[in-house]
Amino acid sequence: MNKLFRSFTVRLTLWYALLFCISALVAFVGIYFLISSEIQSRTDEYLQKQVDEIARIYQLQDIATAITIARLQAEAAGEKRAFFRMFYRTGVVFASANLSQWGQVGMNRTAAAILVSGAPHFLETRHLPGPGSQRQVRIIYRRIGADIILQWGVSLDEEFALLASFKRVFLTVMVVLLAGAMAVGAFMARRAMSGVEKIARTARRITQNDLDARVPVGRRGDEIDELAVTINQMLDRIQSLVANIRRMNDNIAHDLRSPITRIRGLAEVTLARAHAGQRKQGNVSTPAGQSYLDEFVHMAASTIEECDRLLDMISTMLTISRTESGVEHLDRKPVDLWVTAKQACELFQPVAEDRGIELIMQPENVAGIVNGNEKMLQRMIANLLDNALKYTDCGGKVIVGLSVDSVPGMVCLTVTDTGSGIEDRDLPHIFERFYRADQTRGTSGAGLGLSLALAVARVHGGRIEVKSKPGRGSTFKVILPTI
Repeated sequence: MNKLFRSFTVRLTLWYALLFCISALVAFVGIYFLISSEIQSRTDEYLQKQVDEIARIYQLQDIATAITIARLQAEAAGEKRAFFRMFYRTGVVFASANLSQWGQVGMNRTAAAILVSGAPHFLETRHLPGPGSQRQVRIIYRRIGADIILQWGVSLDEEFALLASFKRVFLTVMVVLLAGAMAVGAFMARRAMSGVEKIARTARRITQNDLDARVPVGRRGDEIDELAVTINQMLDRIQSLVANIRRMNDNIAHDLRSPITRIRGLAEVTLARAHAGQRKQGNVSTPAGQSYLDEFVHMAASTIEECDRLLDMISTMLTISRTESGVEHLDRKPVDLWVTAKQACELFQPVAEDRGIELIMQPENVAGIVNGNEKMLQRMIANLLDNALKYTDCGGKVIVGLSVDSVPGMVCLTVTDTGSGIEDRDLPHIFERFYRADQTRGTSGAGLGLSLALAVARVHGGRIEVKSKPGRGSTFKVILPTI
């Protein structure tokens, strides 16, 4: 039972039924009181018409004629339906209808006093005495002469029978309508929740490792459809992130396996030779022993070199993550991007000369002041220059340029090379961590330089754009806001 009531569809259906019952009950009470008020108004109108007619006859003729007419009208209405009394102000009755059904209905002396004081008439409702009696009578008092008061009463049995019939009909209709309301409520609830059920089914498929599952989008364009579109967009993003994580893990495994394998291989070979040499020579005082010691030194140096490479890779990964997440606080100050780029070019000039590459800085003396962290900006430019030099053959060129008028309010730093270029299929992924195109697997590096450069540009409110043609080189454009 608790599981049943935990269902939102069941609760929504019950809410529909409850709201319908409340609305129907309010409508019934309102209609009931309107009918009761209308019945009482018509009953009072009937009574007033009767006593007015008797009073007019008394004024035009005499009391005997008025009594005769009153008896005829009472008999015409029926002994159980109506009655009258005529009595003096003192309370003495001198004329009446057949009171066998009305003997227990007395006279209201307060009404007589009110009429004597000048009121045109007095109306009241009296309950007939008796155990369990539900009968009521409506009575009017009218002064038709100086000392004569007319009391006219009419039974409300028919009116109450009408109201009772109305109650029975209402209850019967209410039961039928309640069943219909629950059916309609259940249908509407199921229809309203159908979109949520689709989302739940999709979520269950995703938990079963089906990342290609998507929520069906209807054609109604309502809130559920908008939610489905939003969830599908979120799932696309999640799938893309998961794919990037998997690809990054593959790249990490590939890039970390080589240095670790080399470290282990050097250690095994050196240890094997050392053990063999020790068995033959017995100590390191001989030239052979010294040779084995040199191999240990060489192994230690190689191990340090590989460890430094791994530490640099891990440090770069941490820097990218902290920069992208905003955890790392950057001390910002006005930085002349031209000066920073020029210093980077001077630093890489010997590397370019060793590789036979012409490194050009143009144009000169262009001030591009940005509000940023100088060290991070230097590292961004250094990574772009290192990337350009790495993939440019001997005899090629790397050109660094700066402009402040190509994009309003922004400074643009461009690094152009005449190297191997980037394939179209690789271009969307070059800024991903550890991503390396197939043709670059043989070159040194971990595939983190461009990722760090993009993270630095973004944390400074900028971006990096790339244009490349295979075999004709690439152009990286860094766009940063100026002060």
